[in-house]
Amino acid sequence: MKRILTYLAFIISIGIYAQDTDSETVSGKVLNASTDIKLQNVHIVNLSQVVGTITNKEGDFEIKANVNDTLYFTYIGYKPLRVRVTNDWKKFGDVKIKMTELGIALEEVVVADVQLTGYLEIDAKKIPVYNNYRYSISGLNSGYEGGSSQPGAVNKVLGAIFNPADFLYNIFSKRSKELRKLRKMKKDDEIRNLLETKFDRATLMALLQVERLDIDEILRNCNYSSDFINFANDLQILDAISECYEEYKVLDRK
Repeated sequence: MKRILTYLAFIISIGIYAQDTDSETVSGKVLNASTDIKLQNVHIVNLSQVVGTITNKEGDFEIKANVNDTLYFTYIGYKPLRVRVTNDWKKFGDVKIKMTELGIALEEVVVADVQLTGYLEIDAKKIPVYNNYRYSISGLNSGYEGGSSQPGAVNKVLGAIFNPADFLYNIFSKRSKELRKLRKMKKDDEIRNLLETKFDRATLMALLQVERLDIDEILRNCNYSSDFINFANDLQILDAISECYEEYKVLDRK
């Protein structure tokens, strides 16, 4: 009986230790590299554990992290930064993270002049319309975007679903570890809030370990239109890749 109790106590202690390890955090302050001004609302994502947070008005943050985890810092107008969590950081506590401003040369923006007549039927014809369609197929939980309306659009969608492209196989099979992070990314509110405001794919590239061209090619092979690929925010892109990956896994198992 004593042996059993001792064994149980040992198991419980291991569980408590594991919980303590899992709950480890690191903290710090984010500053402007040239002025030391405190930066508020900087997004920090732990690429290893797929959790996120933001800095407060004092530039302070705290995030769940273990030694050797990689933290990704992103802030509008500043160069993204990757920082590895070290034993010293864990041992000595808060660190100062300094981010460098980007020099952005604004390009000339040409606004097309649309002359309105005041007559709805005439003015409505002047508004550009993007005719992209999504097709729903029985047995699947989501639809596929077929691009512009064409005679072969539906056949193109069916072909893509039931005959996954070699490109998708290469991307998904080689990066299955990174793509499994998709579910975690979708559940973390801070990461979703970050992606909803971004259109540059930088955070997605860092999290999934893929290039921008790979992301665009994945979406094209999943039959998303050029308009969606070019104009969707990063959260919409995340959801689109996630849909395609989940359906790919079902078809691949078959």
